[in-house]
Amino acid sequence: MNSYLASFLIALAVTAITTPIIIKIASKIGAMDIPMDDRRMHAKPVPYLGGVAIYLGIMAAFLYRGEINQQLLGLTLGSTMILILGVIDDIKGLRARTKLVGQIACAAVLYFNTVQIRGMANFLPWGPRYINFPGVVAFLVTVLWVVGITNTINLIDGLDGLAAGISCISCMAVAYTAALTDRMGTCLIMLAVTGATLGFLLYNFYPAKIFMGDAGAMLLGYLLAGVSLIGDKPTKSTTLFATIIPILILAIPIFDTTFAIVRRMASRKPIMQADKGHLHHRIMAMGFGQRRTVLALYCISAIMGVAGIMWTMDMRLECAVLALIAATLITIFLGIGSKPREEECEAPAQPLEPEEEYESCAFNIEEVEDSAEGGERIEAAAYENK
Repeated sequence: MNSYLASFLIALAVTAITTPIIIKIASKIGAMDIPMDDRRMHAKPVPYLGGVAIYLGIMAAFLYRGEINQQLLGLTLGSTMILILGVIDDIKGLRARTKLVGQIACAAVLYFNTVQIRGMANFLPWGPRYINFPGVVAFLVTVLWVVGITNTINLIDGLDGLAAGISCISCMAVAYTAALTDRMGTCLIMLAVTGATLGFLLYNFYPAKIFMGDAGAMLLGYLLAGVSLIGDKPTKSTTLFATIIPILILAIPIFDTTFAIVRRMASRKPIMQADKGHLHHRIMAMGFGQRRTVLALYCISAIMGVAGIMWTMDMRLECAVLALIAATLITIFLGIGSKPREEECEAPAQPLEPEEEYESCAFNIEEVEDSAEGGERIEAAAYENK
């Protein structure tokens, strides 16, 4: 069997087989996500140690490959560390500062195993063709890249199947661009991660039977950030691959994270404070429902994945057109969903009689019931409990 196909299928099968086991274990030890605030989109407790099943699938594919070098060893060690950090956070809860320190330590593991951003191409008409970073600069840039991408995946994990699906699409795009640039080791690893996320999506897509938790979200972000640097040297192709192409492919989580930081700073709120201003919340406020919201974001993510592939093939005009289409869709969603209608109903300009208040919010209930299937009637239930 082709080794690339085998890695994909092994990761998919192992994750699909182990996920039901993890569901039972998480239920027994009380590792459950209990909906206790209005940010939660599920109505009943859901196990959230799915990251362990994803990890097992990926590691099984690594073992099948058999070959290991210093970079792959560092990636495996760092992935194990980030998984343990996430599991502890899922079960006991960690302070944001403690989690950040742990993420920096995991990023340092990659750096000291030669998984680094060592330089960048010089796009100016003068000076050297390539700029080699000093050791300290290379360390800081590498840590910033790994920690940043790790948290972008974590922050978009707000709907059933959203983080897993976008990670899957991103991994497929990275695998294809890696094959185009003759980075076959990167391609093989990304196919393994793709298989693991697909196996997990069988249980995580709406209505989810299990969540990946911080352990799974941080693991996927860490792998996407680290694998893009494997084999990196300060040459034009690898520098572009390590920076520009993953940024294009991961445009949705990167944008959502950046937008969240700017939004919270503008409102003078702590950066790490959760809110309902994420892109998926705004699309939900338009009445899409969980499933349609996730599928809409899948489509935008796929558009940017193809844009990344176009960039690799030097089809810059086509890449720009696709990026413009994705940006237009995001702008539409941000504009229309900027004032969630359920918030407008919660705070009417003038006090209303009970019947009038019901009528003013009736469209929300009807849309939720129309788009909901099972658990998506949360918004309607929340209104009725007032």
